[in-house]
Amino acid sequence: MQAAHAHAHTIAERYLAAWNERDPDARRAQVAQAFAPGASYLDPMMRGSGVDGIDAMIGAAQGQFPGCRFALHGQPDGHNDVVRFSWVLAGPDAAPLARGTDVATVDADGRLVRVTGFLDAA
Repeated sequence: MQAAHAHAHTIAERYLAAWNERDPDARRAQVAQAFAPGASYLDPMMRGSGVDGIDAMIGAAQGQFPGCRFALHGQPDGHNDVVRFSWVLAGPDAAPLARGTDVATVDADGRLVRVTGFLDAA
């Protein structure tokens, strides 16, 4: 499986684009593109399963952090079927509210199957 290593940056960017999309229909489409149908997400504060559950979870998180956006922090990395990348969540004034690292398993098409998130700072 070379998708994780060769495409780690693209996978991470597609993932964060779904988290940043505020239009519900567009976000749902991006989640469906980034995540495999039976995907799961887990971090210390939330969890979601399947495209619908993950989309709803992202929408709820956006409600808690209006105007905030995720951005990559550092260089994504991958091997075999696993990608790892760090991110920062910042408000409109660009002050970071949180930083984290996510580790994900991807399928042969580079879609996320399982994401485990860690908060590095909040």
